[in-house]
Amino acid sequence: MTSAAGRSVHTERSDHPVTPVVRAAAAWSWRLLVIAAAAYVAIEILVRLGVVVVAIAIALVFTALLLPAVDFLDRYGAVRGGAVAFVLLLGMAVLAGVMAFVVNQFIAGAPQLADEVTRSIESTRDWLINGPANLSGDQLNRAGDTVIESIRDHQAQLTTGALSTAGTIAEILTGALLCLFTVIFFLLGGRNIWSFVTRVVPAAQRARVREAGAAGFHSLAGYARATSLVALVDAVAIGSGLAIMGIPLALPLASLIFLGAFVPVVGALVTGLLAVLVALLAKGFVFAAITLGLIVAVMQLEAHVLQPLVMGRAVSLHPLAVVLGITAGSVLAGIVGALLAVPAIAFFNSFVRVLAADDPDARGEALENDDGPLVDADADTPD
Repeated sequence: MTSAAGRSVHTERSDHPVTPVVRAAAAWSWRLLVIAAAAYVAIEILVRLGVVVVAIAIALVFTALLLPAVDFLDRYGAVRGGAVAFVLLLGMAVLAGVMAFVVNQFIAGAPQLADEVTRSIESTRDWLINGPANLSGDQLNRAGDTVIESIRDHQAQLTTGALSTAGTIAEILTGALLCLFTVIFFLLGGRNIWSFVTRVVPAAQRARVREAGAAGFHSLAGYARATSLVALVDAVAIGSGLAIMGIPLALPLASLIFLGAFVPVVGALVTGLLAVLVALLAKGFVFAAITLGLIVAVMQLEAHVLQPLVMGRAVSLHPLAVVLGITAGSVLAGIVGALLAVPAIAFFNSFVRVLAADDPDARGEALENDDGPLVDADADTPD
């Protein structure tokens, strides 16, 4: 019997010449390779359908902002289609008014800014000639001629870039129209659309998937509303400081800061640097330094007060996840990717948490205080 046991151990060792660690590593490796291949294929599909994907993502964000108003009118007896039309027209009128205001303010303030820039250029020229640099007028003229010659040499590249920009504008218009139609149908029957989509899920898991979708959309709505409030505070604070200092184009710059603040952490800072540049050209280094200090102070207020107070209850994301998400989004899809990265993380964070929860009560916590989600966990068939 002992010899038989010895032969059994010997046979087992000969059948498995590799160690358990190597076998486990091999098993993990091929599974990870399959997952990576599937992720690569999914990303390629998303890239090729970029216009459609981006339009749907932006439509979801706008739906999260507008749906409470539509549901409010619906609850008080308004026809659903009429409520959607009213809210959309009101929203587009507000957006058009803001854009018209920004453009008019830029046009009105451009002459003053041009005069300030001209004076700054002249003073810089005098400093370069009469100051420590002690340059001659001929040297400055040759430097200007070099810049002009460089522009002429790269005229073909500039023309190609203009044509590419025209194509991009056409693509943006197509995406905007698709986004508008998607918002309309989401507001009209988004719950039924989600119910229909989730019918492909096995019946045993269908309710959980619908609850996860409701939780994800609830987080997205909270993020959209909180971000709007934070962006408004940033714009008012920085715009007021620019107006007090007499910086040209204070109101248009505040409007740009409002739009940029929808990209967390870096958006308001990047658009605020434009205000620093305008202050530098118009008022000099002292006012530019004060403007930079104002922007940094507002960013600190946002990071330590506004974000935890306003957004903490609706969306709980680690700052590292936000920064990594924005970076990855900008690498994959540029400005649009940076804009949509954090909303996507907020949605999938709640979606996955509810989907993976074992306790139904824990899943239901994410649905509390939901004021009209796009999805309906109890619906089973489309209207």
